[in-house]
Amino acid sequence: MDISAGGGGNSLPTTGADGSKRRVCYFYDAEVGNYYYGQGHPMKPHRIRMTHALLAHYGLLDEMQVLKPHPARDRDLCRFHADDYVSFLRSVTPETQQDQIRALKRFNVGEDCPVFDGLYSFCQTYAGGSVGGAVKLNHGHDIAINWAGGLHHAKKCEASGFCYVNDIVLAILELLKYHQRVLYVDIDIHHGDGVEEAFYTTDRVMTVSFHKFGDYFPGTGDIRDVGHSKGKYYSLNVPLDDGIDDESYQSLFKPIMGKVMEIFRPGAVVLQCGADSLSGDRLGCFNLSIKGHAECVRFMRSFNVPVLLLGGGGYTIRNVARCWCYETGVALGHELTDKMPLNEYYEYFGPDYTLHVAPSNMENKNTHRHLDEIRSRLLENLTKLRHAPSVQFQERPPEAEQPEQDEDQENPDERHHADSDVEMDDAKPLEDSERRTSTQGARVKRESAETEVTTDQQDGNGVASEQVRGPEPVADGVGSSKQNPPIDASPMAIDGPAVVRAEPERSNKLQEQQALHQKP
Repeated sequence: MDISAGGGGNSLPTTGADGSKRRVCYFYDAEVGNYYYGQGHPMKPHRIRMTHALLAHYGLLDEMQVLKPHPARDRDLCRFHADDYVSFLRSVTPETQQDQIRALKRFNVGEDCPVFDGLYSFCQTYAGGSVGGAVKLNHGHDIAINWAGGLHHAKKCEASGFCYVNDIVLAILELLKYHQRVLYVDIDIHHGDGVEEAFYTTDRVMTVSFHKFGDYFPGTGDIRDVGHSKGKYYSLNVPLDDGIDDESYQSLFKPIMGKVMEIFRPGAVVLQCGADSLSGDRLGCFNLSIKGHAECVRFMRSFNVPVLLLGGGGYTIRNVARCWCYETGVALGHELTDKMPLNEYYEYFGPDYTLHVAPSNMENKNTHRHLDEIRSRLLENLTKLRHAPSVQFQERPPEAEQPEQDEDQENPDERHHADSDVEMDDAKPLEDSERRTSTQGARVKRESAETEVTTDQQDGNGVASEQVRGPEPVADGVGSSKQNPPIDASPMAIDGPAVVRAEPERSNKLQEQQALHQKP
């Protein structure tokens, strides 16, 4: 069957009891809502706590395994990020930052990405949830959710666009231990530049980004950027204009993603669900409804391939919570009632107190002709790919050093696979009382409108990943390193772009907010 028209191929039904139920796990740390970027900053981790409250009161927590993420360790973060950058994030504080002016500039930490109390713990928490979700998918779960993750702008050696650690890249590296091919899909209004850059030269990861393009942060994501070397045509960019609505968006999303699934045949999918593409977002200029946004989740779920759902942007936080709550219901196969149940943040959702909000009457600047041209060009690019690239596996990392356990005495849901070196000790189900009350009585933040990384070696597959430790590397062109430290082997992520692209100067995401307020 041709699935490019939006069918879903050999997918399972998305609702009903006929085999469509998915095994879903959900990562949440009750402390995540306490982190605070600062007064006036549009990024508010408090939205994660609001989302959790809605999930609790809609009864969705009872339908999935609820896990507290294990904080990512330094060595976990250094699989992608430079060790000196990780060391800086670990050591800098609001009190000491004035003594590190040069480092602040070097690592692009400042206005967009401020230093705040608990910054490193925040990074460890959201990265731990995404990597933990990847581990769960590698060992039997169908869908893993981490709404605190999805920070897609962070680079190997610098922060960018409110993002410090690229949890998405780290999660994909974990998935690549078990899957030959991983698909990354980004429906945030901003281009997923950090993830694309990390995997720009490999055919093992395909990145597809639907985003606003043209005088908009981060300035990348031209339709002509298609990847390089083995990764040529494995990067797809879908540039969109202001005011795109549900119908226009899906006229691109379904045929493009249907064809991607048919040709690339990924073993796992990572879907970044940035909610700043919703109508009425504080920094956005699209006109998607929550149902239109969630249709992307529903469509990718329909292929019955393991999916990691992540958060991302989203700056009108009441709508972010609405959206991610509804999309959790989609992941579980439940249609939620529009009338919102009473919850700790009920007053945020007035005056209608409903789950859904109507899109605006803003002009859709995406003409049918332009959309047709984009669709045709990207579908043509996909025809240049060989079906399901055959990529030789590298040897997986050796067993993590963990005490022997009697598997018969373990909770099978909590077993830690020996081939993963990600600690899952703390990724245990929250107690019922914690699940239901972690949103109550919590402090609400005030609202306002390289480990020595060897750089001279390259993975034969061009993947921005750690060098797999073991006797002899399988891939060609990979040498040994001193004591086999993690290696980021992507030219794009080591020394900057290996391919000449029209890279914009560092831009400031907060400038978008100022520009929006200046619009008539």
